[in-house]
Amino acid sequence: MDDTADTPWKTDPEAPDAAESAEAGEGTDDLDRRVAAAAMRLAAGQGWRNTGLLAIARAAEVAPDVFYRRFPSRSDVLAAVSRVADTAVLADDAPVGPDESARDRLFDVMMRRYDALLPYRDGLRSVVRDLRREPLTALAFSRHFGRSMAWMLRAAGVEADRSGGALFVAGLGAVQARVMRVFLEDDSADLSRTMAVLDSELRRGERWAGALRRRSGRASPTESPPPPQGTGEPAGEPGSASAG
Repeated sequence: MDDTADTPWKTDPEAPDAAESAEAGEGTDDLDRRVAAAAMRLAAGQGWRNTGLLAIARAAEVAPDVFYRRFPSRSDVLAAVSRVADTAVLADDAPVGPDESARDRLFDVMMRRYDALLPYRDGLRSVVRDLRREPLTALAFSRHFGRSMAWMLRAAGVEADRSGGALFVAGLGAVQARVMRVFLEDDSADLSRTMAVLDSELRRGERWAGALRRRSGRASPTESPPPPQGTGEPAGEPGSASAG
């Protein structure tokens, strides 16, 4: 793990000072993008397990004190990748059509998220492979991952804050973990393999949720995200959490 390379923190004298920007409460989105890009580039080239935090800070040209305040652990770096994808989805706050089903809305939201993750796919592939050896990092990341899935539900017009919302979040996390494995190896020009698996998983979740509603006597078919299903690994934009 190369944490000792003698690399300048900043190579562009005209670039804005990251410390001043962060201390002023500005530029956090840009900081996330820089760190996410640097981390995934290094992970793709040398493996996630060989990529240290100091090396990421140098590659992103972020001073160590600024980096520490925002990304004190490896799970925080992975959370930055997730935030970049999430904010790309949430920035497109299109109104929910009255005739759209929850499944259709979730399909659109999750495909937009995969589109946002495309630039990081090579690095994420390494993260998913290596994170199995970092159970504490995976566990810490799972908190960020759950928050991400909750916001994807909200973006699809599915209320994740009501009673039973945790079940919806877990269900979408299980779908993400399954689909992520296909996405990482999908070499089709239009992500058709990813779309097919996502559609299949969401349909299965919709059937499960419908059965659960009938059993419990509840009626809100348009608010039914996928249910949790066993995946055999942790959920997210890495490893068990699908690390993404």
